[in-house]
Amino acid sequence: MNKAELAQKIAEKVGISKKEGEAMIEALTEIITATLKAAGEVTIAGFGAFSAKTRAGRVGVNPQNPTQKIQIPSVIVPKFKAGKSLKDALKGKA
Repeated sequence: MNKAELAQKIAEKVGISKKEGEAMIEALTEIITATLKAAGEVTIAGFGAFSAKTRAGRVGVNPQNPTQKIQIPSVIVPKFKAGKSLKDALKGKA
């Protein structure tokens, strides 16, 4: 399912226009992104939690020259932890 299909499903479920559904998705992604940039966490009860995690730097191998070692810097990556309701739904529990 892509963004347009999700917006259509939201619009049908809530009873709003597709354009308003797209605006809701856009607002949600902007809010989550801004919160993660500010080192915050977004938790949606029953669904899951979005957070930002720092992946440590490490020494890697240059793919073009396998004998050469390169330093890979630390980086901040997004993380999602599924909530109990989502996990149970995927397992087939009621």
